[in-house]
Amino acid sequence: MTDQQPPEHLRHKPLTNLSCPRELILACPSFKSKVNLSRIVRLAGCAAVEKIIACGAAKIDPTIARDGIGHVVIERRRTLVPVLKTLRSEGYRIVGLEQTDRSQLIYEYAYQRRTALVIGHERHGMSAEELALVDDVIEIPVYGMPYSYNVVTATTMAVYEYLRQFPNG
Repeated sequence: MTDQQPPEHLRHKPLTNLSCPRELILACPSFKSKVNLSRIVRLAGCAAVEKIIACGAAKIDPTIARDGIGHVVIERRRTLVPVLKTLRSEGYRIVGLEQTDRSQLIYEYAYQRRTALVIGHERHGMSAEELALVDDVIEIPVYGMPYSYNVVTATTMAVYEYLRQFPNG
């Protein structure tokens, strides 16, 4: 034991200022559970990701999304395929978060600042049409069972890696 005072918990610590807005967009399929999209909205708010493209009904539970719902633009679309084509034409690097035979390990991948991160469906992953449109595919290694992470857990890890590479925006 040292003579120092223990750390003091800071609830609602002041936000970290960014030098420029984040150029990361999260592109989500029609999820089976509104809980998953709601948690991703909360993640986006905490990470200062300004935009989510959500397909299908895209229902959000405000008690789960919390303050994120007021700070993230949620653009609703029917499907991701035309969205990915548009994002590519706007200069975004299209990166799929999926286990494939050509996936790069997340900790070896260098994001581009202007990235659209495509999230796979929680049960079916990314469709063949979506995979055909990505520039890169990243995956998070799994060391035990089950064979993959929950979609929100995986998205959080992928977003965190982007933030680590671009801490100031």
